[in-house]
Amino acid sequence: MVRSLKRPIAFATAFLLGCLMIACQPNETAVSQTPSPTPSPVADRPVAYVDRTLSASPAQLPPLPYPANALSKAIDAETMQLHHDRHHKSYVDNLNSALKDQPNLQKLSIEAMLRDLNAVPENIRQKVRNNAGGHLNHTIFWQIMSPNGGGQPTGAIAQVINQTFGNFESFRKQFNQAGSDRFGSGWVWLVRNPQGQLQIVSTANQDNPISEGSYPIMGNDVWEHAYYLRYRNRRADYLNNWWNVVNWSEINRRLQASQQSS
Repeated sequence: MVRSLKRPIAFATAFLLGCLMIACQPNETAVSQTPSPTPSPVADRPVAYVDRTLSASPAQLPPLPYPANALSKAIDAETMQLHHDRHHKSYVDNLNSALKDQPNLQKLSIEAMLRDLNAVPENIRQKVRNNAGGHLNHTIFWQIMSPNGGGQPTGAIAQVINQTFGNFESFRKQFNQAGSDRFGSGWVWLVRNPQGQLQIVSTANQDNPISEGSYPIMGNDVWEHAYYLRYRNRRADYLNNWWNVVNWSEINRRLQASQQSS
């Protein structure tokens, strides 16, 4: 009787040991190095413009909506020309080069690509991230400045700034501080985050807040090429003067679009 019980017990022990050895093996499933995107309230909400998405078939350099010297209260003509005609154009050209053998990606909007970078092949993912981001960021940037801009915000944006930040001066200080604190190159933004709240954030390089599920309402470029000819290394002076050309009418339109996407 004892001998007959030993065999089932030995078998059960061996089986359990085998299961434990399998469970302790390292998981060999590949893990993407690009974070999964935060779900956006609307899958492909326009961000470059309030009424349409930004095409990648092919990407095209939009014209400046004013003469290059029109923003001289804050930005000199030579900087504007170099910024638009050279820097922005290079993002467009590099993006088209990266997508030339990707007909499926060309069918997507720039917004859709940046919302789901994991869907972009790994061998071109970083190039798309940099250049699609640069194209989108600058397309927004030109629109939220105006020769007739500046002054105190008006309309709905003034109300939500007061509700969220206390008053415009407090908001401007926090926005400028975030731009000053961005180490190296990047952007400072006012966004509506995935929880529907207004928030000041900064992003590195040419990253756009939509990759984190936020809607960019306004943003300022703090790459050195945006200000160096006039301001040299005085980023704080550039940030202060930039408010003289802020296009509050356009920002109000973007605020309304962000509310629709929440």
